[in-house]
This record gives sequence, structure tokens and C-alpha cells, in this order.
Amino acid sequence: MRILVVCGAGASSTFVAQRVRRAALERGLDHSASAGTSRSLPIDLDTADIVLVGPHLAAEIDRIRDAAAARSVTVVLLPDDVFADVTGTRTLALVEEALHVRQPADTI
Repeated sequence: MRILVVCGAGASSTFVAQRVRRAALERGLDHSASAGTSRSLPIDLDTADIVLVGPHLAAEIDRIRDAAAARSVTVVLLPDDVFADVTGTRTLALVEEALHVRQPADTI
């Protein structure tokens, strides 16, 4: 599973990606998680199975969903309090829920 976490400049997405990667590792899951920006998204989508979008990019979610849909990549708009998930377990649960349901355009 290749998880891409997207934010505006890449700083906050780096923290979320590290946390979700650690949570997956602790559960023995073969998931990778990397950080990206809304500007790098067109390139980064080619190597992602799911995109987690920072809540501050909510205004761009339709554009991101359109780009992801062309590549059959699931998109999840993260909740406002995602940065409080210091263990990454709640964010990982959002990933698993989104992929289990397979509704690429749903916001969780």
C-alpha cells in the first residue's frame, strides 16, 4: 500500500506520513507513506494508492479528486484534528476504512 499525504508546503504532511508509516510498521503492515505538496501531486499520483489530503486544502479537494480519479487513486480529506493523532493509528484507520469501502471520492 502506497500512501501519499498532501499538504500545502510539505511540512505538516511529513509529520502525518511519518506517524502513519510507524503505525503501519507496528501492526506489521507493508505500507509506505510519503509526503507531498499540492504542486507535486500530478507527479506523485503515479506512485500512490491513496492520497490523504490535509484539511487546509479542502478548497482544492475537487481538483485533487479529479486528478486522482484519472489514475484510480482513492482520496481522503483528513479531519481538522489529524495533527493531534500523534501515534498515527487513527489516520491509519481512516486509510483502511476508505480502502475497504472503496469509495474514492468520499471524505472521511
